[in-house]
Amino acid sequence: MAKAIHSMIRVLDEQRSLDFYSQAFGLTVFDRLDFDTFTLVYLRSEETDFELELTVNKGQKVPYELGNGYGHLAVSVDDLDAEHARLKSLDMTPRDIVDFDHEGALLARFFFIKDPDGYDIEVLQRHGRFK
Repeated sequence: MAKAIHSMIRVLDEQRSLDFYSQAFGLTVFDRLDFDTFTLVYLRSEETDFELELTVNKGQKVPYELGNGYGHLAVSVDDLDAEHARLKSLDMTPRDIVDFDHEGALLARFFFIKDPDGYDIEVLQRHGRFK
């Protein structure tokens, strides 16, 4: 069976992205590979081996166009309300919390936040299938 190990996004400003992912989600640099024209930075938390790979193309001067095909990354947290308040206190701009029902029962509680490059991240309350 295949095992999901990482997802990759291209970022314009490495330090700005490192700061965001560290402050917002506790992701830290697990590995960093430097090449002539690009750098790969692998971020990980203590809770999982799944990594977020940041690709930093050297010489990139303009923000990336995300296009209309990108969806979002998702993370889960124990206390959604506290996490929402914490991110607001860091002057980040999480969207409002949404309670999402399916067939009359709560399926998910979540909010979205954008990273410095405009990527959407869904923050879900640990519940049901979202653990």
